[in-house]
Amino acid sequence: MSRKKQFVEPLTIEKVIATHKERKLEIRARLAEFARIWQSASDEKLWEEMVFCFFTAGCSARMGLRCIEKVRPLLINGSQEEIETALLGSHRYPRARARYIVATREFLKSEIKMQIRQKLASFSDPVERRDWLAKERRIKGLGYKEASHFLRNIGFKGYAILDKHILNSMKELGLIDDVKPPSTRSRYLEIEDKLKNFSASLEIELDEMDLVLWSIKTGEILK
Repeated sequence: MSRKKQFVEPLTIEKVIATHKERKLEIRARLAEFARIWQSASDEKLWEEMVFCFFTAGCSARMGLRCIEKVRPLLINGSQEEIETALLGSHRYPRARARYIVATREFLKSEIKMQIRQKLASFSDPVERRDWLAKERRIKGLGYKEASHFLRNIGFKGYAILDKHILNSMKELGLIDDVKPPSTRSRYLEIEDKLKNFSASLEIELDEMDLVLWSIKTGEILK
């Protein structure tokens, strides 16, 4: 016996506005938490936040949180084999993510002596800051979406995290025609500009809009 597909009401501008009004205090509190990370976090904490974004690529935020708990003691000096073993049963791609962590860690140690805060603060242009993370081939596992996610989570503003929830929302709102994730820098910036313009038209900050749309699709506000 076939099961009827549940009808999901398309997202509307009215729904976006209402959700922002309802959840803006919670959303702003979460963004304030991110801002405090940049104000006080050590380089080790910034590295942990970067690894979290390695884990969430192609997976869920909750999976990322579970995996961080598994590998936290190994992030600074753990071997690839130790990290992979710790991730078994917790991440969909334990071998690949362990490889990303070790390769990126060795690059950051040799290139900037793991001084992540100093490196990120050295950029006066926010676009160049994200470009370094997304285009540096020796940083594994951070494309434009993941680099944006990392920067937002450590307190930087003005970056759109174009994951499936945001892209689906944008299509339903008529902002884009295709939910396929952008595969080039130019396409990412093009879609990001559409979301920025939409946010401005509703007088909602981009960072708040991201969490509004994400919470509508997931029912929660995480990281």
